[in-house]
Amino acid sequence: MKVVIQRVKNSSVEIDKTIKSEIRKGLLVLVGISVDDKKNDVEWLVNKILNLRIFDDENGKMNNSLIDIKGEILIISQFTLMAFTKKGNRPSYIKSASHQIAIPLYEYFIKMFKEKINDSVKSGVFGADMKVKLVNDGPVTIIIDTKNKE
Repeated sequence: MKVVIQRVKNSSVEIDKTIKSEIRKGLLVLVGISVDDKKNDVEWLVNKILNLRIFDDENGKMNNSLIDIKGEILIISQFTLMAFTKKGNRPSYIKSASHQIAIPLYEYFIKMFKEKINDSVKSGVFGADMKVKLVNDGPVTIIIDTKNKE
C-alpha cells in the first residue's frame, strides 16, 4: 500500500456535485493498493498514520499525533498512486490491485480507523469520480509505502 498523507485545516470530497464527506483539522489520506497487499499492511499503516507526530504542540514543534489533537481523517482511494512510470510517458497501472483485492482492503482500512477514532473518520467512494478539496496546513505532506516498512 502506498499513501499520501496531507495535514489539513479542512478537506472535502465531492461526488456528482454533492459533498460526500468533509473534515476540519486533521489528515487527508490518499490510498493506493497494490496487487500484493494484505491485511497486515493495512494494520501496520493505520497504526503508523495514527501515531505520526506531525501536528504542532504548544511550542510549535511537530510533536503531536492525530490522536493527541483529536483530529479527523478523510480517506480517499486513489489507484493512480500505484502508477509505474519507468517506460514511456503513459503510466501503467499493472501493480494496482483489482477491485476484488482493493475494495475489501480499502474497507478494512476505513474500519480499522473507525475502531480507533470512531466518528472522526470520513471517506470517499471507491472507484468514483471525486473532486477533492483541501487547505494544506504547513504544508505538510508525507508519503508512506508499506514495501519500505522494514
